[in-house]
This record gives sequence, C-alpha cells and structure tokens, in this order.
Amino acid sequence: YKTGEEIALKSIFGKDLTLKRVERGFVIKGDEDKILMFDVFGTFCPPCQKEAAQLTEFQKENKDKFTLIAFSFYETLSDSEIIEQFAKKYNAYYFIVASDNPHSERIVEQILKDIDYHNALALPFKVVYKNGAPQKLTDISGADDPNGTNYYLGELKYDILKRDFERILAN
Repeated sequence: YKTGEEIALKSIFGKDLTLKRVERGFVIKGDEDKILMFDVFGTFCPPCQKEAAQLTEFQKENKDKFTLIAFSFYETLSDSEIIEQFAKKYNAYYFIVASDNPHSERIVEQILKDIDYHNALALPFKVVYKNGAPQKLTDISGADDPNGTNYYLGELKYDILKRDFERILAN
C-alpha cells in the first residue's frame, strides 16, 4: 500500500471502518490516535478460540483507545459461518473483517512486511500499531526475548496484553 491509501473494511456484524496507510503502518481514519491491533486467526485454531472472549473483554474495556481488527486466515467461510461457529460460540465480538473483503490477504502481507517477518505465518498472530508504527511487544512465543518482538505469536493472555497496552499508551 502507498502512504495515504485508504482501505474500506466491513465487519461480519455490518460495521464499517477505513484504514489509512501511513509511512510505517496503518491507522484508522478518524481515529488516528487509537492503538490498533491486527489479529490473524482461524476459527479452527484452539488458541484462537481460547483467547477470543478475553480479546472481546479487552476491546470493550478500552474501546476509546483501542481497536482490534481480525482477519480469518487459511480457511474459506461465509460471514454467517464465522458468526455461528466462532463469534457466538467463543464470544468473539470485535471487528472481524467480512470474508468478501478483497484487501484481507494484502493487508496481512503488508503487516508482515512492515515488521520484516520472514517466517511461515502461524496462528494466532497479532501486530500492534500506535500512531501508525508497529510496537514492541512481550515475546510470548517461548523464546522470551528481553527486547520483545514486533508481534504476538500464539495464545495471548489478558494480563500480557494489558501490561503491553499500558506501556504503549504511556509512550
């Protein structure tokens, strides 16, 4: 994506938002100050299922400062299937991009490029942006890098997300 390019997204629940490409990443048009987290998940993925309710809770508690945008990956499902099989079953009530959005795969590819990620994509995978720039996050992958990473790989625990969010918000 080129700087300034806008990408319209619709959620499986019918909500709309527009992403705007900035120099180092993405912001939400009209809510540029919000911390933005992209979640690449699969409805079939046990860690994705397990963390969904906690992500919903975190989104609700921080709705004025935080937006979660999720992309279902490695599967082809209708929006109604995602709602029935995932959202309702696992309490995943955040912005899940509608399956017919032609930008989904390209956005995920751009996110991986933004953070210079060259490994195979595993699920769940999350990246957090503030002011359009990818943020350093706690390494939850097991490598336990003291400098953190640019992504969460694996099931994200609520307390880690909260701690990283507060640190990012303060900077």
